Amino acid sequence: MKIKLYNTLTKSKDDFTPLNVNEVRMYSCGPTVYSFAHIGNFRAYIFMDTLRRVLQYNGYKMKHVMNITDVGHLESDADEGEDKMEKAARKENKDPYEIAKFYTDKFLEDMNKLHIETPEIIAKATDHIPEMLKFVQEIIANGYGYETSKGIYFDISKLDKYPVLSNRNVDEQIAGARVDVDPEKRNPYDFALWIKAPENHIMKWESPWGLSYPGWHIECSAMGRKYLGEQFDIHTGGVDHIPTHHENEIAQSKGACGKIPAKFWMHVEFLQVDGGKMSKSLGNVYTIDELKQKGIEPLAYKLFCFTAHYRTSLNFTFEGALSSQKTLNRLREGYLKHTQGNESIENSIIEEYKTRFLETINDDLNMPAAMGIVWEVVRNEKKSKQFAELLLEFDKVLGIDLENSKKYLDEQNKIDIPEEIQELLEKRKQARENKDWALSDSIRDELKQKGYIVKDTKEGMTVEKL
Repeated sequence: MKIKLYNTLTKSKDDFTPLNVNEVRMYSCGPTVYSFAHIGNFRAYIFMDTLRRVLQYNGYKMKHVMNITDVGHLESDADEGEDKMEKAARKENKDPYEIAKFYTDKFLEDMNKLHIETPEIIAKATDHIPEMLKFVQEIIANGYGYETSKGIYFDISKLDKYPVLSNRNVDEQIAGARVDVDPEKRNPYDFALWIKAPENHIMKWESPWGLSYPGWHIECSAMGRKYLGEQFDIHTGGVDHIPTHHENEIAQSKGACGKIPAKFWMHVEFLQVDGGKMSKSLGNVYTIDELKQKGIEPLAYKLFCFTAHYRTSLNFTFEGALSSQKTLNRLREGYLKHTQGNESIENSIIEEYKTRFLETINDDLNMPAAMGIVWEVVRNEKKSKQFAELLLEFDKVLGIDLENSKKYLDEQNKIDIPEEIQELLEKRKQARENKDWALSDSIRDELKQKGYIVKDTKEGMTVEKL
């Protein structure tokens, strides 16, 4: 069945066919590990995860690279400000490599909590300095790079077209620019390939241009080529990468080998918070752990992300996220009911659900519509193990660990019960075993007065705190 994906390069939904018949080669822009990743960042990685799961669901093998930026990402994408790693190291009074390891480990830990599959290759920028140097030297040899007192810059005027992803008109921007232009640059929008390090700069390496460090964009070009070749299938990132980072990646690759590296460029829209921009100054930047403290599981946030298409802006509110938590629990309960069902379902019905689900996810990852099909199965009046198996099949794409639904629900229902309440519960249990229903009801009423509700189910007695 055809897969259609929106391609920022062509500005259209295109039929997807990998360059290699059975394998998809994909590169995803990963985190700059100077701080905790927040829920806005993780919308991009949930999108990345959904894309690779859909491709695998269609039978493709993945060769997927995600970078870890641990050097060279300046505060501004326009090659201005401090290196974010060095700034964080000074703020926390730690070595930048120590900073990078701590936040990398935390990022991967959060990825695991969200059941985001780990790409086949995790590539750290600092492990690939030789590859980056070689890439820059090739660009210079081909006439696209030049040296200034500050570093090595890419000459965008040598390209046949720049930019190619965004619709911005660079000539108009240059004409009306209100920025201080480096007088050594040939063009105001030339960007840094390699930066000569000030004496007090910590992260720097020997190069033909003295002690220096890479620009942010070069790492993705160099690592993408190393692991995936000069051309590969898909490059993913956030919409914020379109106007600068990904434009410059394409420019670098054209400068080195004359090719646009990825066939498809796919971008996820921003996450807003309470209808506005997420900002540390506004105090509305939340981590996965902070959501958990408010009773919102990581997987509930993942489900929340499925309420909007990846190419539309998604507005985060705690009310909406808490609603997704309740929805996730209902989904788990619905799955468990099907595991206990004994009704037989015609194979044609199962196949129809499978076909509809596949058509939906293959239509540019239409997860809101796919979730509608999931709920049709969950709410089906006939309770069947066949439906439970079908939901597990769909969960290969959802990645919300439905198989362990009972474990999650049991963990949520666990409460610390004081010894006094435990004794009353034991007395009530004995009363019910002795068929002393009056005493059982009396103890139940007493427990309610003390703030606990007792329910009698087929599985036994349960207790909840009011």
